[in-house]
Amino acid sequence: MSTHGDTQAPAAGQKPVDLDDPGLTRFDIVREGARRDDIEIVHYEPPFPVPGTKAERRVVRAITLLFLIAGLASLVFLVAYIWWPWEYDKGSYGFYTPILGVSLGIALLGIGFGILAWGKKLLPREVSIQDRHEGASPDEDRKITGQTMMYMADEMGIKRRPVLGLAAAAGLAPIGLVLAAPLVGGMIKQPHKDNQYFRTGWAPNDKGKIKLTREDATPIRPADVSVGGQMTVFPGIPGGHSNEHADSPVLLIHLREADALAAKAANERAGNANYMYGNFIAYSKICTHAGCPASLYEQQTNRLLCPCHQSQFSIIDNAQPIFGPASRRLPQLPLEVDESGFFVARSDFTETVGPDFWERP
Repeated sequence: MSTHGDTQAPAAGQKPVDLDDPGLTRFDIVREGARRDDIEIVHYEPPFPVPGTKAERRVVRAITLLFLIAGLASLVFLVAYIWWPWEYDKGSYGFYTPILGVSLGIALLGIGFGILAWGKKLLPREVSIQDRHEGASPDEDRKITGQTMMYMADEMGIKRRPVLGLAAAAGLAPIGLVLAAPLVGGMIKQPHKDNQYFRTGWAPNDKGKIKLTREDATPIRPADVSVGGQMTVFPGIPGGHSNEHADSPVLLIHLREADALAAKAANERAGNANYMYGNFIAYSKICTHAGCPASLYEQQTNRLLCPCHQSQFSIIDNAQPIFGPASRRLPQLPLEVDESGFFVARSDFTETVGPDFWERP
């Protein structure tokens, strides 16, 4: 920390200082550089003219604590990000996102307040005025610039306050790991290993194929849906109509004969042959634009409308988008009827459900 106190620039007519003079201090070179660069230092005052006072040590401890809190919060983020159960069906999954958000927020606040406090409480207060000039910098100016940067490092007090430097490193290093964690994690673990993006509540389980059920979990027969009618159905599994399986609601539609023939022809063209059961067809209700429920069915036009952004899908043409911002068709659920006469899903969706994402093949 400098003890120069208030400093004024030398007079304009003063002879240039020999920068190779071994008797010059680093501050002398900085002051000479300011003079040569037409800078007038009108005020220069260190916050603690006498080093090592109780007040200075108190400030150092406070800043150290802020950096250490930032480092600890960053480590909490990393531990939660890597090891905390995040799947919906895990008992503590609900804390996953809040822990990430709170820990990262505390880490960033700790670093931010630590840097601000360092600048406000430990760095010298300087007011300088510089005239603007043009032209290339000579070698001596480069030397002055280098010494100025080293002098700034001295003024930050890292050499004299090693605990502060170590605290800053302890706080900043985990922050760097936090920034790298999502990128590195994505390369270490295959996100599709457990089909987390491609598996819904319709995937067959150890009990067999999944029944189509109402919200009250009662199964559905073909006779339950009138010609031209439709019904929202859910997978017949525990929690099938809850948020746990928010990607699974399906619109079951009983097409008229002519419309069913057109839909079957479209299915064959798209490689979805045998996805229908008789004149029944089923599509995901999750709009492929922004994930809203596409549930407004126009029987006369065979269009399915999404109320959020007015995307429209043709039911008899593989639910291809024909209006609005959606650019991908709604996934179709393969249907059949089991030995008890109830609708079941032959398999899970064969396309990703909901909005497009960058990993979709």
